[in-house]
Amino acid sequence: MQIPALDGKAPRYYQLALQQDLLAGWTLVREWGQQGSPGRLKRDHFPDRESALEAMLRVRDTQLQRGYKVVFMQGQETPP
Repeated sequence: MQIPALDGKAPRYYQLALQQDLLAGWTLVREWGQQGSPGRLKRDHFPDRESALEAMLRVRDTQLQRGYKVVFMQGQETPP
């Protein structure tokens, strides 16, 4: 997600990703900051994919309310 450049400042970004760990748990990885500068990184661990996905959607919705726009999305395709 991204907020466009304002007042000559670089755009801000917020990236979300889910990663499966080796013990059947899941990690929500969040990275955010100003493009071109080092960002901040936070990892939250969850026991299953469903709870990690719910947390990711809550974070996404919060950032959308703050003015971020989705500029790229990749995910699992739904089966036919």
